[in-house]
Amino acid sequence: MELTINDVWDGFTWKLDGLYTPLLEELMHAIIDVKPTLHGSWVLVVLWQIWCTRNSLIVKGYEGWLGLEVWGVTCKARWSLGFGAWLGGPIFYILTKTRIVGDTIFEVFDEVSLMLRKINFTLYNIAGRDMQGYSDPTAKDEVSSSQEHEQLVNAMATRIIESMVKFSETYSLILDLLCGLNSINDNVQVLETKLEELCSREYDINKELEIAELQQGKKRKREVENWLRNVQRKKIEVYGIVQELRDGGVFRHLKLTIQVKKITGQVTDLLESGRFPKELVRCAHESRGYALLTTKLAGAMFQINVGNIWDWLMNDDVLMIGVYGMGGVGKTSMLMHLHNMLLSRVTNFDSVFWVTLSQSFSIHKLQYDVAKIVGLDISKESDERKRAARLSWTLMRRKRCVLFLDDVWNHFPLEKVGIPVKTDGLKLVLASRSLDVCRRMNCQNSVKVEPLPKEEAWTLFVDNLGLQTTLSPEVTKVARSVAKECAGLPLAIITMARSMRGVEEICEWRHALEELRNSETMLEEMEMEVFRVLRFSYDHLNDSIQRCFLCCALYPQGFEIDRDVLIESFVDEGLVNGMKSLEAVFDEGHTILNKLENSCLLGKVENYAGGNKCMGLQDASSNIAISMMKRGCQCVAPIDNVEGYYVGSQLVKMHDLVRSMAIKVIKVNYHFLVKAGLQLTEIPDETEWTEDLEKVSLMCNWIHEIPTGISPRCPKLRTLILKHNESLTRICDSFFVHMSSIQVLDLSFTDIEVLPKSVAHLGTLTALLLTSCKRLKHMPSLAKLQALLRLDLSFTAITEIPQGVEMLVNLKWLNLYAKKLVSTGKEIAKLTRLQFLILHWWSRKIKVKVEHISCLGKLETFAGNLYNMHHFNAYVKIMHEYGPRSYLLQLDTDKSLDKPPGCFFAEVCFSKDVIISNCNIGTGETPLMLPSDIQRLKVERCHDITSLCDVLSLKNATSLKRCEIANCDGQEYLFSLSCSSACCNSLHNLESVEIYSLKNLHILCKENEAVSQTFPSQGAFTCLKYFCVYHCPIIKKLLTPGLLAYLQNLEEITVHHCKSMEEIISVDGIYYERSCGNKSCVANSDAVMVTHSKLVSLSLKHLPELRSICRGLMVCESLQNFRIFKCPKLVRLPMTATPVQTLYDSF
Repeated sequence: MELTINDVWDGFTWKLDGLYTPLLEELMHAIIDVKPTLHGSWVLVVLWQIWCTRNSLIVKGYEGWLGLEVWGVTCKARWSLGFGAWLGGPIFYILTKTRIVGDTIFEVFDEVSLMLRKINFTLYNIAGRDMQGYSDPTAKDEVSSSQEHEQLVNAMATRIIESMVKFSETYSLILDLLCGLNSINDNVQVLETKLEELCSREYDINKELEIAELQQGKKRKREVENWLRNVQRKKIEVYGIVQELRDGGVFRHLKLTIQVKKITGQVTDLLESGRFPKELVRCAHESRGYALLTTKLAGAMFQINVGNIWDWLMNDDVLMIGVYGMGGVGKTSMLMHLHNMLLSRVTNFDSVFWVTLSQSFSIHKLQYDVAKIVGLDISKESDERKRAARLSWTLMRRKRCVLFLDDVWNHFPLEKVGIPVKTDGLKLVLASRSLDVCRRMNCQNSVKVEPLPKEEAWTLFVDNLGLQTTLSPEVTKVARSVAKECAGLPLAIITMARSMRGVEEICEWRHALEELRNSETMLEEMEMEVFRVLRFSYDHLNDSIQRCFLCCALYPQGFEIDRDVLIESFVDEGLVNGMKSLEAVFDEGHTILNKLENSCLLGKVENYAGGNKCMGLQDASSNIAISMMKRGCQCVAPIDNVEGYYVGSQLVKMHDLVRSMAIKVIKVNYHFLVKAGLQLTEIPDETEWTEDLEKVSLMCNWIHEIPTGISPRCPKLRTLILKHNESLTRICDSFFVHMSSIQVLDLSFTDIEVLPKSVAHLGTLTALLLTSCKRLKHMPSLAKLQALLRLDLSFTAITEIPQGVEMLVNLKWLNLYAKKLVSTGKEIAKLTRLQFLILHWWSRKIKVKVEHISCLGKLETFAGNLYNMHHFNAYVKIMHEYGPRSYLLQLDTDKSLDKPPGCFFAEVCFSKDVIISNCNIGTGETPLMLPSDIQRLKVERCHDITSLCDVLSLKNATSLKRCEIANCDGQEYLFSLSCSSACCNSLHNLESVEIYSLKNLHILCKENEAVSQTFPSQGAFTCLKYFCVYHCPIIKKLLTPGLLAYLQNLEEITVHHCKSMEEIISVDGIYYERSCGNKSCVANSDAVMVTHSKLVSLSLKHLPELRSICRGLMVCESLQNFRIFKCPKLVRLPMTATPVQTLYDSF
């Protein structure tokens, strides 16, 4: 390679020298060569420059080189060096004047250009004329027409001497590169050594940072963070180059040689810059904020909640987090811990801010508070929108930050304040006493802070009592009671413990305990520190919800209250508009209770397992009502003589200190007398029955009687609650004489036998509640109670409807679920405003004729026993037009002694139910007509049907969810496929089938060869979840594969006391042949595999002949409960080949 040009004229030489630099700036190398041949290492030089720049310029002095060398060079690059797919760019060729000797040179140029295009090269001719004005009409210039190339050529003539120097440097560099091929391994080894030193330095710095951050609470400096990030990037880059050198060929090595030297220098520089002259860390508060003073987190649940919130903060998808709970439960303390954790730990957040909202909240005030902590002055800005814009801009400049908002009482638009919550920007964590606030602020995740459990509360109490207080065992016992009275509320626990520091005398502890238990004489410390906090939540309710809340305080401390009972009391008190439909009334009531729950003034009782100690049965009539009224909800109707809450009851509970706060509010603002659950044995002294009393609650006591001569003068009394005084046997007639304004009288769950005559004169009475007064037989005439809206006589001993009931024209709610009551129901025909009517439906002593209830056009809920089939069918026809939305219809033609309908109401029931007993319901003269929207059907002791297909109207019961068949002696199978499949088609919503004591049942589904291909109908049984068979003595095989294939949603199979049952799932005969489509399968039934993906429970008990569950193999991965009891002939489980003796032993 030479730098002299012998074959060009003098005028062109100086212009050619200026060609190199402009092209080099445009990533185009220029090669100037006069040698007639190109071989050996020079070929690699040319190829290297062409490959690196994609755009190359070759200036040649000999014509022969053009036609031969370029083609040879490119072919050699493609085939000899292994570049199978050369990605070449354009090669610009300069043809000097001496080479333009005729058409031959251009013909050669065209030929070579065509060959180069085949391998992705493009050859352009930049003729010398373009550089000095030379013009030759025979030149074929493919570039000169392009403005881009014209500008490039013009730039070529700008530099002369510099270009030669540059080219010389480039040439030397290329020679060094070629020589460096032999030393590439040494260079890489040097690079790896430097990198090891860098990694060691990085490790040492990370260790220093870890100690400083975790133990000293400091924060790494920004320059240290940047250095560590640069080290990570450089390590990745070095590892990539080393991998390329291992995988690449000679040409790849040429390209990487320069990079290895360059990166080695960069690694060396990082090593030097990693020797930080000053400390690596700074104090955490220097730029992100100051740590807040807080107390120790108490309780395992607090730690779990903090961990969950921390995970959400580290999750880029979670931008807003809500923390809610009652006042004093520890929300602020939890957020303060999180605030300090963000300051002390290494995170991606640049700033952490804390703002506490005031009670007198305003957008302007919040804007000012947020602006103050971010260092923004908006005091002179009067426009709210402009303040929000400036604040938003300032926060966005902070990039990643967290804003804690404590004590948020009301929702507000963040954009109005100027808080820009966004990904990779600001995150918001707020604390509120209301779940509604968290929801309306659009918090993606919310966590409720609950009071502490008993032992954790005691630990917190002891921690705050102080080491200087030594308690004897006797005092410790009282102190535990004191801590218990704080009901797990951290604020109350800490306040009470600190007030008792240094107190060791047991008399002082007993006095403190007594004060705590008396809501009216609460300790001053609790009054100031705790009740003041709790009162804020109450004050933020509107007036109507406040009054509903105070109704809950009429119940005893710790009492678990049925939500529906509370709603009924709201209606009785006039707090909920009772003029609406029952559905609307309960919707409004549940909305109110939800608000109280979300405000943490009421707590939901989770996993209820038993009743209240002082209550026993919680208003059974109410549960009957709700079981009949709710739309499609699962609820429970009661079993007579059974006490306790029902499965499905929704209960709420008022926190002890919240109730104490409510009692304080009542004492100051209202004239209530509340002595519920205080174990009173007699009513309060007459001095407490003041003339200004409005409500009196004496429920859940042990009052024995209200003796003669007691007649409190309470002209303003509106509500009197005496329920759950179960030993109250007598109330004197004079007791109600001077209660002229009373509206609600609740004597439920008392032991009275006679209702005082003075009750008959309470003309303002709107609710008279006597449920579960089991000895109540005698009642005065109720004709004068014209204002009465609700009368509940359920579970009483009355034998006839009280006199004057037919005169109660305003009555809307009447519950006569009394098993000794004898009536035809004619007394209720005049009560045209009734919305709710419950009669004792399985009592044969009270049967209703259709004409007595057909006139009740406003009836929404009805339960009763219809007189006969004619009246039953007639009422069903009426129901299609304007009947009740929820109902329980009983039809029983047996006139023998009353007998409860089996276990029908022992479990969950639906709101549209029919019970048919002792009737001919088949295809007789008067076939049974079922409501089209029926959801649950029980058929008992109906012996005329052989299958349910005999009940023709069942084909229209498309909403049927539960079916129960019991004691039907004629029943041989449930469904018959020899009849129309319409019956099966109606069962696509069926969820539960229960069979009891069908002594002639021998198969579930009867079918024959002619119709076998049509069963089951499409969609039939697809929703079936529960299948139970009890006391069916002759059935031998339960399910066939053909049927089981359509029971893929089945979750529970129960078979008990079926003495002939041999096999649960049969794989024999026609059923199996159809299911597998291959008759050869029958011979090898033991190899059958039955898959059931949703089966959860399988219970088999008292099956003496059971030999096999399934002769094949059952695959039930979801199975959780597998019970086998007294099945002596069962020797193999279908899920395993092992015997079941060990399973027997477990029972």
